[in-house]
Amino acid sequence: MAFLPPDQRELFLPLVEGIHESPPWHTFMRNLVARTYARRGLLVIALANAMPDQPPTALQFSAPRAAEEPPLDLQQIVELRLHPYGQLRPDRVYALDEMLDFNDRQQLAFQREALGALGIRYGRWLRISAGTADAWVILTREREDFSASAVATLTAIAPLFASALRARVKLAEQVLQAEMAGRALARFGVGQLAFDRDGRIMAADARAEAMLTIAEDPSGRPGRRLQLMPDIARRVDQACAAIADGDDAAEQVVSLDPRGGQFLLLRRADLNLPPPSALPAVIGTVRRAASPDARRAMATIQAVHGLSPREAALAWRMMRGEKIVEAGAELRLTPETSRNYSKRIYAKTGTSGQADLVRLLLEGLAPLA
Repeated sequence: MAFLPPDQRELFLPLVEGIHESPPWHTFMRNLVARTYARRGLLVIALANAMPDQPPTALQFSAPRAAEEPPLDLQQIVELRLHPYGQLRPDRVYALDEMLDFNDRQQLAFQREALGALGIRYGRWLRISAGTADAWVILTREREDFSASAVATLTAIAPLFASALRARVKLAEQVLQAEMAGRALARFGVGQLAFDRDGRIMAADARAEAMLTIAEDPSGRPGRRLQLMPDIARRVDQACAAIADGDDAAEQVVSLDPRGGQFLLLRRADLNLPPPSALPAVIGTVRRAASPDARRAMATIQAVHGLSPREAALAWRMMRGEKIVEAGAELRLTPETSRNYSKRIYAKTGTSGQADLVRLLLEGLAPLA
């Protein structure tokens, strides 16, 4: 079929842009329902590496004339035991009759009756396969069947949708990587920002967004800026320029609070990003005190170093800077017992004293638990 400008505007572009929508492809599916004159639509997305108990994502769409009707119930449709979705040939459009069980007359009658109760007399199924993900587009009508043009539209968009689905899966992997890295830094109370040479913020993680006040650049240029006192903002801009130009040290520290309560560490960016990417000039780091979960931290110390639960509890408190006797008192240990415990801890961890123990534990997994 020939691709017309409306196809590009209403279907192809929303397929590309829908990768970043939440939920994904909302605009595309809304337009697809309209273009095919469907009454209701359902987009089902299943990831191959999802947890066994994680249900597929099911997104509902309705034409304006069906806005007051109940949405399609995926679970009810699945329970009808139609043609197994996983056995549908990718990129082929299936009619409703091809999904029914004509080998079992009783089952066929049950399926037709149940579909009628759901307001589904005509339907089209399309499976999109992208290796580690599958998607199914289900469109239904009640009064008359879909036209040949509607079926041709579904056939035409199938390979494009597969490409978009692969891109969405790749994006999901990158989001997962960023989320894991962000959670690890958050355990330490760390937030990070990427600056250009002029001190504009190119990106900021969630922790930095929560700790700092950031607004659009008042000049209208791309990027945002920290909302600071004028002299402090000027120091940040000057530091970014100096670091980017190599005129000063590779890092600088700027006090963001006149009272000295918050500091920003600026260092030359050394990121290795694939092209085309706008490389930041400077990475900024801020930090706010964060306390690890004590129970998980003690369990980690116990597992890594082979300590008993009481020894791990004492080691945890020592890592936090408490003196041996005071830490033992919180555990209802006598001073003598506390000292005996500490000697066993040093022996099992291979450390020579509390300072050495603190270094070992802070460099280990306990703060990340």
